[in-house]
Amino acid sequence: MAIADLAAYAHLSKEDIEALGRELDEVRREIEGSLGERDAAYIRRTIRFQRMLEVVARVGIAVTGSRAGWIAGTAALAFAKSVENMEIGHNVSHGQWDWMNDPEIHSATWEWDMVAVSSQWRYSHNYRHHMMTNIVGVDDDLGFGIMRMTRDEPWQPVHLLQPLRNMLLAVIFEWGIALHGIHSERDRLMPDADRLAEQRATLKRKIARQAVKDYVMFPAMSGTRWRRTLVANVTANIVRNLWAYVVIFCGHFPDGAEKFTPDVIKQETRGEWYLRQILGAANFRAGRLLAFASGNLCYQIEHHLFPELPSNRYAQISVRVRAICSRYDLPYTTGSIVRQYFLTLRTIHKLALPDRLLTATSDDAPETASERKFVGDRFAVGGLRTALRDGARARRRRRAA
Repeated sequence: MAIADLAAYAHLSKEDIEALGRELDEVRREIEGSLGERDAAYIRRTIRFQRMLEVVARVGIAVTGSRAGWIAGTAALAFAKSVENMEIGHNVSHGQWDWMNDPEIHSATWEWDMVAVSSQWRYSHNYRHHMMTNIVGVDDDLGFGIMRMTRDEPWQPVHLLQPLRNMLLAVIFEWGIALHGIHSERDRLMPDADRLAEQRATLKRKIARQAVKDYVMFPAMSGTRWRRTLVANVTANIVRNLWAYVVIFCGHFPDGAEKFTPDVIKQETRGEWYLRQILGAANFRAGRLLAFASGNLCYQIEHHLFPELPSNRYAQISVRVRAICSRYDLPYTTGSIVRQYFLTLRTIHKLALPDRLLTATSDDAPETASERKFVGDRFAVGGLRTALRDGARARRRRRAA
């Protein structure tokens, strides 16, 4: 089923893995040593741009009398919310800008413009997801508790509803993130009933503030045009949710983003952790605008390797990471955003069905693989990238024959 032996799956020795870890540590040190005013100016400029765009969008929505003006204002508001959510909120909450010692742009103080509470999300995401990436039964982001994303999870009749659950999650993604955060807090604070009640009360207050701001205050400020503003705010939030959902799913669930058993974290070394991040994430190709709109999470591999390094450096880091993967003959999983999302949807719909209706083995399926896929395979020579390439060619030849 999922990968239990990283070294065997990657076709690397323990020494190779530790050498890989040292090279990636060197990348980290070089980037950390070069951070400075140019990086600080980038995040401050991004925050100013986002706030100005939101103001312009809200004013435009409130005063325009045309449908085209309303559509333009709503689109601008959705883009502003997406930038705040991903390039600012997500990355600031990761501590990417803590080195600036700016009390406003700091992971301990930033509260983002969505119903989830930043402090609760930081535990569920920064720790449970990033440290335990794609570990079955440990990483709550693996299916978000409502979908089956690996055959390691036994099929149940409720999984037949998975395609519908996926659509619902996409539309209400911010609410899914909020509930996800409080679920992790419940696990962390289970014996402490008072603190858990406090965390739930904090979430309720955040939900109330967001609802009043978007669905009461701004519509009321628009006077007789309140309905237009209300619909615009609802639409912008849904568009932001859909975009965040697509970006996150394209980084975690396309073919090539592997899953792991809990065995891999027993006495896991730094090099093994790095290797697991490379194997467990996926990128999608993007130009500068698409990268900015996605919070630079088109570089999901680099983000998982260095979640605390500033996102504006990921394009630079990706060149080094690609070269390192090439030297160790490791796959660097990427593709167009359309392709990555199509592969993700295929997995979601396929795993809604019982295993007996699926083809391929549980160790060699596109969405779930293990080191056992190479047992007795004469193409399992060289590094992992070579083995995967040769194995795919052999399968195509067999199908053609």
